Amino acid sequence: MSLRVLVLGSGAREHALAWAIARSPRCGALCVAPGNGGTAGLADNVGLDPADASAVVRFARGNAIDLVVIGPEAPLVAGVADALRSAGVPCYGPSAAAARIEGSKAFARSVMERAGVPHAPGAAFDDPAVAEAYLRTAPEPPVVKADGLAAGKGVRVPRTRAAAVRAVRAAMVRREFGDAGRTVVLERRLVGQEVSAHALCSATNAVLLPFARDYKRLRAGDRGPNTGGMGVYSPPPFATPELATFVLERVVRPTLAELAARGAPYVGTLYPGLMLTDAGPHVLEFNCRFGDPETQVLVPRLTGDLLNALHGAARGTLPSDLEVRPEAAVGVVLAAPGYPTDPRTGGEIVGLDEVDPDVLIFHAGTRRDGRRLVTSGGRVLTVVATGSTVAEARRRVYANVRRVRFPGRQFRIDIGLEAV
Repeated sequence: MSLRVLVLGSGAREHALAWAIARSPRCGALCVAPGNGGTAGLADNVGLDPADASAVVRFARGNAIDLVVIGPEAPLVAGVADALRSAGVPCYGPSAAAARIEGSKAFARSVMERAGVPHAPGAAFDDPAVAEAYLRTAPEPPVVKADGLAAGKGVRVPRTRAAAVRAVRAAMVRREFGDAGRTVVLERRLVGQEVSAHALCSATNAVLLPFARDYKRLRAGDRGPNTGGMGVYSPPPFATPELATFVLERVVRPTLAELAARGAPYVGTLYPGLMLTDAGPHVLEFNCRFGDPETQVLVPRLTGDLLNALHGAARGTLPSDLEVRPEAAVGVVLAAPGYPTDPRTGGEIVGLDEVDPDVLIFHAGTRRDGRRLVTSGGRVLTVVATGSTVAEARRRVYANVRRVRFPGRQFRIDIGLEAV
């Protein structure tokens, strides 16, 4: 049976999901809301606010949508998945209660503590004076995390106590992250290799996707401010079968069981960000959706039918696995000038017709202006290439990155370099 699918979101993650869904033989009609200049080429863009639950439900019911795939975290935390399920529309994405695993870092800590999931020592604070007193007595400056959603920019890793105090005051007193910083979590800084894990989940069942390694800092050498992600590659060399077993048995399944015990069974993608320390893997944070830019390198590596898996998870029949290509994939984000603090938009994007035909371009901050394609957001495009090794994929992606141009573009030159 063919399926009518609605993907919610406007970023490169949603473009990548739409690209994978459109390739499924079960895809009958595909809409993306609101979409971007890239999704317009493979789906119908719909002028909907993904966080407007009533509007999403009306559209889904009025257009006989068989499956809604929710990309960003904000609609999930706001309860859009709940509204869809209440209206009888199958949905891939967790309920608001389950999405608190990302929506509140304090909540995530309580889940991990009860479930026995390894994580950094620390505590949550809703009083800035108490938080400052704690960090002044900590063995070393702790990581400072805004409790709520902050578009991937709510984590500071100060090198001094004075910087930690400034980070606490920025979040709790000056409210640089709005209500997301009303509470902060202070945690011991973990040292090691970072890796992203993604599991497709349906209640207590889970299928682990390939591991990926993303880069959050703006500039090469992990310098500059934190961003939503400037590049990614898969698979990292430290992603072993033993790590996969650990993540499933010690992280994902205990977390799903604890959420179910709290009356919040999980349907959707559970994405723990991990630090591989000398003492073993520890969870840095949980996300309640596919990662961005991780999704852009994961979907090209899948040979199985992603739409079939997402629809099955939404209906409680998650397949046991998804076949994965052995090839590596490297993705490089092209960002607008001024990103992440003050991106300048409206620049014309040229050179897409010069890119190799098997290199993928996933759009994020783009829009059509007549015959021109122009920038409309901070992260503009993700360029993705595959190869037999990370080195080959990396060589191919950078050869094509340099062909895509717009005024003031920014990109890192070291994505995947550590694996080479």
